[in-house]
Amino acid sequence: MSRRSPLPLNFLKHHRPKLRLNEARIPPLSEESKQCLRNLASYRYPKSKISIPIPRSRSAAVLVALFVGRAGDLYVLLSRRSATLRTYAGDTSLPGGRVDPEDMTAEDTARREAFEEIGLPQDRHKVPLLCILEPFIAGNDTIVTPVVVLILDNTLRPILNTAEVTTLFSHPLASFLSTTSPFSAEPESVEVPYHSSTEWHSTGPNGKQWAHRAHQFLTGREAGGIKPVFGLTASILIRVSTIGYGREPDFEVHPPGSPSRDERFAWAMVSRPALREACDKEGLRADWEVLTRLAKGDTRRVDVKEKIAHKKGIWSADVWSKL
Repeated sequence: MSRRSPLPLNFLKHHRPKLRLNEARIPPLSEESKQCLRNLASYRYPKSKISIPIPRSRSAAVLVALFVGRAGDLYVLLSRRSATLRTYAGDTSLPGGRVDPEDMTAEDTARREAFEEIGLPQDRHKVPLLCILEPFIAGNDTIVTPVVVLILDNTLRPILNTAEVTTLFSHPLASFLSTTSPFSAEPESVEVPYHSSTEWHSTGPNGKQWAHRAHQFLTGREAGGIKPVFGLTASILIRVSTIGYGREPDFEVHPPGSPSRDERFAWAMVSRPALREACDKEGLRADWEVLTRLAKGDTRRVDVKEKIAHKKGIWSADVWSKL
């Protein structure tokens, strides 16, 4: 059986260029926006408790492309997926997709997908990197890495690939921390609040019930057929906003009884057949007993096994944090 090569150890390695905002073709930044960009540019996500294998065949990246509005506030680009796509048709999303064989980093994947979908240039001077966030697990067992960039040239014009994207629009970044609508008036046809959430439970290790919460934000374009921002996209943008603006949202992000990121990630690797099978096919070694223990909340670290794993070159969430 042929095995796919694991992602390189430097998949999340990246170069952070100096942001030359004075030379950028953008409106003057507000003080809040300046601090937001500083916080994002200095962000390093928390170190994982143990090595968690990440299969390349289940990996993807999305681009969180920020730009400066006329009043100096930050906005994020969002798109409406084509109704003809096989998955998430018509959803509001961030540009992104699966890792291709030629992609060496998560940044490569996110930039390539954004260029293919909305024509955003892959010029790293006009669109410099701010940070890379910790990975998220989507409902379809895809491990998604958000890549945050800043568009420094507001004269750039999108070129939509209509087979994948039908509409491109923007939304105030700070509004993902608020329950108050950023729009001057709510569409009369919409009878739901700007921010809402739904909760559900899943079964964790030993039958433990885990609580989860999914968030939704109106776009102000629902009357035109644009869906709200919800699910994984909403979670990513809440996280970006929280890091950038340095404050918690006006609402509770996670309900009581919610697992930690490490617990959720470890249990997904242990319990979801697609992820385990991908690890096996790609020859990624994992201590499933240790992962199960982590999923149960036991964060004791097995240092010897960790050193062996790193020496053998296992590409993992813990390796990401060391780059």
